[in-house]
Amino acid sequence: MITATLFPGKYIQGCDAIAGLQEWVRRYGRKAFVIGSPSTFTAIVPRILAAVQESVEVVAEPFERECSDEEIARLKSIAVAKACDVVVGVGGGKTLDTAKAVAHEMNVPVIIAPTIASTDAPCSSLSVIYRPDTGRIKRVLMLRRNPDVVLVDTKIIAQSPERFLVAGMGDALGTWFEAESCRLKYAKNMVRAYSSMTAQTMARLCYETLLEYGLAAKTACRQHVVIPALEHVVEANTLLSGVGFESAGLAAAHAIQDGLNALDKDHRYYHGEKVAFGTLVSLFLTDKPSEMIDDVYDFCASVGLPTTLAELGLDGLSDADIAKIASIACAEKETIHNELIPVVPDAVVAAIRVANEEGLRRKNAQ
Repeated sequence: MITATLFPGKYIQGCDAIAGLQEWVRRYGRKAFVIGSPSTFTAIVPRILAAVQESVEVVAEPFERECSDEEIARLKSIAVAKACDVVVGVGGGKTLDTAKAVAHEMNVPVIIAPTIASTDAPCSSLSVIYRPDTGRIKRVLMLRRNPDVVLVDTKIIAQSPERFLVAGMGDALGTWFEAESCRLKYAKNMVRAYSSMTAQTMARLCYETLLEYGLAAKTACRQHVVIPALEHVVEANTLLSGVGFESAGLAAAHAIQDGLNALDKDHRYYHGEKVAFGTLVSLFLTDKPSEMIDDVYDFCASVGLPTTLAELGLDGLSDADIAKIASIACAEKETIHNELIPVVPDAVVAAIRVANEEGLRRKNAQ
């Protein structure tokens, strides 16, 4: 049996870690192409440029909000015209996925500097490509390698709204449940190999870290300060979940997220918030013990992750709407089929209803 574990080339995390960017850029190239999200382009990128320009030439370009084939082509054309030989992505998930894709198309190194900890995108060897007109997923681009360097400055992370950190916890919450299902089912991971003991252990540690430190990390982020609990959760959201999902595999939680995403017309809710609710649904779908269900609901309630459809803006769904969520989640190639049990839409509909009702019951009991 062939296993595969995928890691970024280097993972560096800590308070003021961005100060080391100059050295990392210099190791990988002579002319850097910096892609920054709109918010970071005025707040963070100028500070980065001032430091990096002491060692290498820099070309900076703002990201235009959607990781699309068109945006990747636009940015690539600029980088090629300017003869850049290393790409630096600064921002959130879509900015980082775009930077990875541009580097992939150019076959040059990429350095990733996340400014929020809302997803596990920074460490992965894939980019989710969207349609610019609808904002829906078009395809997943599999990259030839993981990022060369992931540089996570927790002082920057702590300045972001706490909702981003909490959404990252939601995305990370499903990691171990999905990994465990894939292990038991002998389902393959994102590179069509089996998961390793290392990936499974990291996925389990991700879950344990969230439950132990999640609330304290949220409190620290609210106060815009860095404490060890915040460091632990940022690492769980970014590295443990990143290696966990890619190397150990996905299952029901992310498939249900896909169904929920189809009904989120305004895209007001984050990926991780939907994955968190998908995880709750998966607990009932796969018949988890009541003690585990209590632990996960209690955790979600403590940090502010959704436990009801209403908290995702989906209250008052019709039977047809819930059936649509289940139908999308159960599509032929969806990861929900990595669960141990045969999954059909009716079973997902039932689990959605029960997960939502349980969330409502707990709220009413408070």
